[in-house]
Amino acid sequence: MLEASPISIEKTSSICFGVDGFSVNQWLLKNEGFFLISFLENKPLEVGNLGYCRNKLKEVLVPSSSPTLKNSLSIIHQVPEGHVGVYWRGGALLNTITDPGFQVKMPLITHFETIQVTLQTDLVRDIPCGTKGGVMINFEKIEVVNRLHKDFVYDTLRDYGVQYDNTWIYDKIHHEINQFCSAHSLQQVYIDMFDQIDEKMKDALQADCTRYAPGIEIISVRVTKPTIPDSIRRNFEQMEEERTKVLIAVERQRVSEKEAETEKKIAISEAEKNAQVSKIQMEQKLMEKDSARRQEEIANEMYKAREKSLADASFYRAMKEAEANKLKLTPQYLELRFIEAITNNSKIFFGNKVPNMVFDQKLLGNFLQDITRKGNLEA
Repeated sequence: MLEASPISIEKTSSICFGVDGFSVNQWLLKNEGFFLISFLENKPLEVGNLGYCRNKLKEVLVPSSSPTLKNSLSIIHQVPEGHVGVYWRGGALLNTITDPGFQVKMPLITHFETIQVTLQTDLVRDIPCGTKGGVMINFEKIEVVNRLHKDFVYDTLRDYGVQYDNTWIYDKIHHEINQFCSAHSLQQVYIDMFDQIDEKMKDALQADCTRYAPGIEIISVRVTKPTIPDSIRRNFEQMEEERTKVLIAVERQRVSEKEAETEKKIAISEAEKNAQVSKIQMEQKLMEKDSARRQEEIANEMYKAREKSLADASFYRAMKEAEANKLKLTPQYLELRFIEAITNNSKIFFGNKVPNMVFDQKLLGNFLQDITRKGNLEA
């Protein structure tokens, strides 16, 4: 940041501070303890409003000095990004808050400071505290990530000053750490509850900031492991070593149990697999038997149907043959068949019965003819 104050003037008779302003034409590099500034008349200021001067101001030689002196004497100052500018006049805090960039102020009368409004980390070192059992331990480093909201800059600085973080972070973290240690034993602070200290410190700081300084936001707290006496530390190391051995033994036992359980599961799985295979094979055999039974039933049904068809055909043929024969049994047909049989017979009969045989055949034909006639009459 380049800063200057009107100390000595050459080639001009006056310096004016008004409301319209003149422009800074050129900043030259620092040379032998002085800044050379050139101003041109009747042009708007490039970096801020300084006023209006009718007399031409050619050159101003400004000596470089300490930051405090330059802060008081400077006209133009720079507010870096992530900060805001805050101003005091005669020791009274002004309610003017400026944004990042080049700004102007009245020299000698107005004092300014830049206040960070982005995330910042406050590092608190060497916090001694005593535990509930009377053991003194020391927290070498605690980091507090916090942020001051822009809208609360004026109220916070008015109530607690520029070093507001000394009150609500540096001093407060000492108090909260000692409160925590005094309520817990070394075992709890160093081992059992160490993972909870970060959140407890964050909640404690934020609770008081919300109540008394609402513009301060505590983002996180990181607590490092405290330093304890060497003798106690060795005891803790031995305890940790024994605990590690126990954990190793427990882990080995757990591994053995897991291996046995795994073997059991493998055996059960193998038995279930065999049972499933046997079940599938049995079902397959049953399905094969059922299929063979169904095939046999179908063959039997086919054979039965075929035999029934053959029987029906035979019966029908016999019935038809009987009906045909019944129609054939006439005296004339029987006489014809008798004559054909006699004619075809190669045997020669001798005796007195030969005519009687012919006569008997005629009587049979006449008897059958009578029966047929009676049947027709009854029908």
